[in-house]
Amino acid sequence: MSNSPGTTKQMGTAMIGSFFRKKGERPQSFLGALVRDVTGNTLAIMAIALIPLAGMVGGGIDLSRLYLVKTRLQHACDAGALAGRKAQGGGQWSQNSYAPRTTANQFFNANFVTGSYGAQNLQSNYTEDAGKVTGVASATVPLTLVKVITASTMTTVDLSVRCDAEMRLPNTDVMFVLDVTGSMASTLPGDTQSKISALKTSVKCFYEVLAKLNTTASCATGNPSGGVGSQVQVRFGFVPYDTNVNVGRLLPTEFLADNWTYQTRERTTVYGTFLSWSGTTVRNAQAWTAYADDPTIPTVDINKNQTCTLPAIPGDVYAINGDPASWPDQETATQWRVYMPANQRNYQRTSTTSGNTKTCKIQYRDRQLERLAFYSRSTASATGAIPFKAWTYKPVSVNVAGLKAGSGVNWNNSMTMNIGDSYSNINVSWAGCILERPTVRQASYTPIPAAAKDLDIDLVPTAADVTTQWGPALPSIIYPRKASYTNSGSQTLSEITTFNQTYTSSDNNCTTEAKKLQEWPSTTDFETYVDSLTPGANTYHDIGVLWGARLMSPTGIFASENAVASLGGEIQRHMIFMTDGEACTGTTNYTAYGSIWYDRAQTDPSVVPTTGCGTTGTQTEQVNARTAALCTAIKNKNITLWVIWFGASNPTIEAQLTSCASPSRFYTAGNSAQLQTTFASIANQIAQLRLTG
Repeated sequence: MSNSPGTTKQMGTAMIGSFFRKKGERPQSFLGALVRDVTGNTLAIMAIALIPLAGMVGGGIDLSRLYLVKTRLQHACDAGALAGRKAQGGGQWSQNSYAPRTTANQFFNANFVTGSYGAQNLQSNYTEDAGKVTGVASATVPLTLVKVITASTMTTVDLSVRCDAEMRLPNTDVMFVLDVTGSMASTLPGDTQSKISALKTSVKCFYEVLAKLNTTASCATGNPSGGVGSQVQVRFGFVPYDTNVNVGRLLPTEFLADNWTYQTRERTTVYGTFLSWSGTTVRNAQAWTAYADDPTIPTVDINKNQTCTLPAIPGDVYAINGDPASWPDQETATQWRVYMPANQRNYQRTSTTSGNTKTCKIQYRDRQLERLAFYSRSTASATGAIPFKAWTYKPVSVNVAGLKAGSGVNWNNSMTMNIGDSYSNINVSWAGCILERPTVRQASYTPIPAAAKDLDIDLVPTAADVTTQWGPALPSIIYPRKASYTNSGSQTLSEITTFNQTYTSSDNNCTTEAKKLQEWPSTTDFETYVDSLTPGANTYHDIGVLWGARLMSPTGIFASENAVASLGGEIQRHMIFMTDGEACTGTTNYTAYGSIWYDRAQTDPSVVPTTGCGTTGTQTEQVNARTAALCTAIKNKNITLWVIWFGASNPTIEAQLTSCASPSRFYTAGNSAQLQTTFASIANQIAQLRLTG
């Protein structure tokens, strides 16, 4: 039997009702059962819930999009700010038609393409103030599901971000090791200023970039302002060099020895025996005394009409009556000629008449003068010999403690020494250049031997060990000696005793005083110092880089000043080594190692040193070998060594300097404009960009 749908449903309902009806409960009507029927309610609830659920999902999608857009917008803004500040460097925001701003916008656009994540109306704007670049970026993001399922009229959201970037330095030390040799006074072909002038301008422009302070120099990088701020330590030091460096007064007085050996002279006595007068040459003759009777010749009385018949009068008599009146003006190994104080006695015949008696007599008169005389040479006193003051030229240990005014760094500018002509005292001035510690003589200094204390960057002097100390360079007491008793002929290492006063000091120069690392908040002070640099003598690179390293080392003689920044924190260290020439030495140079020919501190003492430029000469070879070893030692101390060659191309020196420099840190500059550009480029590389907002 078939059933209709209605009948079937009724039967089903009845069956359900029957199943749930309690015992004794009466059967219910169809409508009542229907009201109480919950079958299908879940579907209705789910349908109603889809509306808020769709809103939640749509909102989440839109919020995710907004988050992604704002994050990407911030990243693009940051990239633009950093790029713009880097493009500005040490110059102006407006330079090259606001090229830094153009760069900033280009980087922004490269990092956020219009339409990304549905963003519209993409805009960016960058400004600069006191070296700080500020960017503002915005975009409009349309909503999707949210606007469909809500009654809100908001269909888009405007987003904006802000970003800042400024050039901040880490704590930075920069030591300038600058060649101020004689060739720096010249002008390169095509330039309008000397090399020393170009160097001064370039250093000032370097300072502008790094210190962010404006100087009077005309710099291609523009006019900075604002400084680096109190939270960052930026220090500059200087070591100008030629044959020596002027660092002595930067050191504690106890770092210099009390005694040092110099190629000088000390007074001695030579004995001489009179040989003869040298012609009739006299000088400084005084007035004659009045004539007086000579008591040794008897008078004769005769008639007044008679003629006197006295013996012939003697010639003038000269008698030595004092010490030599001069230093000998001629000298050999056996005798010398000198002006001697003498009494000259002159005679005359005369007579007087009294009544009929005529008295015949001989009279004399005297005067004092100086007459040239020859004397024989003797080193020991002999009968009849007289002492003469002379000099022995040789290495002499000199007490130099008089240059120390007390403990600390208090120095005297001079001291007194009894080495003046005629044994007089003279003032020996000290400009501040030094003499190096003991060394060893060998062809290579890689590695630097322990016995070469002169090449030890960090060795601190001690009172107990004089070999760890330095000496003052005193060119005014240096006397080269010649074997011929004159200032001509061949040089000799042998001692020589002589009266000669024509010896002159060796070639020497003492550069502008070096400066320890210090902050230079005053541009006037900085420029005054840089302008004081003056071209000097020959080129000894080794002494320049050595003291540049000593003055900036964090573990050496100034460790207490260099180990960490004044406010704490690590320091990045840079040495800027600039030269316009290859090593150039001379045998007559008085250097940080004394007199090249006489002291032979760096070369074989038994062989006459040879000198020259480039790679010529045993002394030049030493300078090159020591420079190479010091460059390696400097780089091993985590100091970035920037090397600049200023001048016409020279493959030999450029190869040496490339090896000296840190990797990719060697530069060449063929004229003053390129030199300024090179210094500015290095300064910009030292500066590091840090995001500030």
